[in-house]
Amino acid sequence: MDEVKKTFDIWAQNGRAELMEKEHGNNVSKILQVIPFDKPFTFLDVGCGNGWVVRKIAKESNCKKSVGIDKSKKMIIQAKKKKENIKEMFVHTDVESWDYKGKFNFIFSMESLYYADSIEVALEKIYKLLKPNGEFFCGTDFYTDNKATVRWVDIMKIQMHLHSKKEWKKLFQNTGFKVKTKHIKDLKNKKKWKREFGTLFITGTKPEK
Repeated sequence: MDEVKKTFDIWAQNGRAELMEKEHGNNVSKILQVIPFDKPFTFLDVGCGNGWVVRKIAKESNCKKSVGIDKSKKMIIQAKKKKENIKEMFVHTDVESWDYKGKFNFIFSMESLYYADSIEVALEKIYKLLKPNGEFFCGTDFYTDNKATVRWVDIMKIQMHLHSKKEWKKLFQNTGFKVKTKHIKDLKNKKKWKREFGTLFITGTKPEK
């Protein structure tokens, strides 16, 4: 069995899904505030967990559809149970193999892309799923510049691709994205690395052809 799926199925049952929502909530809210939701849009969360971001975005008046996908079946079961809005949709799949015909204005992923079998393949699929001028917001706390989180791979004992900020930018550029990066720090957090390094957000914009 896929060890990543197995781990997140366990997390769905032991309360870690809610903990992730609490742990990432501040920094995710800060990045969501910079997304222009002033026109009708569609939204996808890759690695949606219990669906908390999808539910949050579905409340935006201009949101036409807010979709969450996750390779953990038990996370998706949780997300569906918590569903609040007809604009929400949850699918049990990984992004690489998802057979979806539509395209999105905004795609979001927090702490999930580095679990992909191949980040390159996942990014290519995300690129295809975006409309021209669409944006992909990718957040990670696990990157080489953040020394405190590098040891996560030894603790988790599952596949995790570790990259530096420079390498993340290169991966996005190689896919065809125009790239910006931003560090979002949680200045009131008890954890030193959350205050000093924070979450690295890589934003990729798909150019108009």
